[in-house]
Amino acid sequence: MMNIKKLSPQENKFLQFTSVIDNPPKCLWYVGNLPKRRPTVAIVGSRKPTDYGKSVNISLTTELAHRDVIIVSGLAIGHDSIAHQACLDAGGTTVAVIGNGLDSIYPKRNERLAERIIESGGAIISEYSPGTPVYPSHFLERNRLISALADVVIIIEAGERSGTLNTAAHALAQGKEVMAVPGNITSPLSRGCNRLIAQGATPILSPDDVLDVLGLTKDNMGSEVANQINFDSPDAQLLYDLLHNGINDGDQLILKSGLAPADFSMAITMLELNGYIKATGNNKYTIIG
Repeated sequence: MMNIKKLSPQENKFLQFTSVIDNPPKCLWYVGNLPKRRPTVAIVGSRKPTDYGKSVNISLTTELAHRDVIIVSGLAIGHDSIAHQACLDAGGTTVAVIGNGLDSIYPKRNERLAERIIESGGAIISEYSPGTPVYPSHFLERNRLISALADVVIIIEAGERSGTLNTAAHALAQGKEVMAVPGNITSPLSRGCNRLIAQGATPILSPDDVLDVLGLTKDNMGSEVANQINFDSPDAQLLYDLLHNGINDGDQLILKSGLAPADFSMAITMLELNGYIKATGNNKYTIIG
């Protein structure tokens, strides 16, 4: 497993979004195979999941994996491990981002899970050089990479002061879609999710809610295809592709497209007027259909 490779995030399409975030990594180390860029979802949650949370996690992850969505998480005990495991069991591709050097898997009990991720065509990623030990602060730092790699970040369960909410905060700062699983208002592990929903996060009532946000639809044969359209305008095409990849915040669209504000305004207006996208409030947009 220890064929550790190093590269700059700009050198790989799957990693490139980590190069345009706050405090971007100068380089990343990885083992395994970095997947080609396609719809990607981060699934995170408490390290002490409830039976309800486990069931929802497995159901969501399994369905997303069957639709060829890449699952990203942090290889931690709890919901991270459940998401990786469910994805692998469904025959999908999953990527783990860890908070120490890749020459040592933490927690040790997940060494076999890490091996399965690699054997199944996924990867383990770290911004820390081999030999770097585990530090508590690293887990919070790596959360910004988990959200950066994803088009959508799903919070399964989280307490009001959970470290999981740190990932949601990074996702919001990066202009990513944050979705949360609603839960019993008396459950401590649902308070963080319910609070996120009250503050504007999209509630997940079924896997279809996630697929709609990703822009995935069923064709007439029952398989899933991305809503990909070719435009005559390069600016419109660029913005539409960014939206398709999960970037829905206007400021982030300007930043990542490199368009001048006037050109952005013209292109985004054209997409709206022609019915390809719609504004959803708070300077956010979503693809229609």
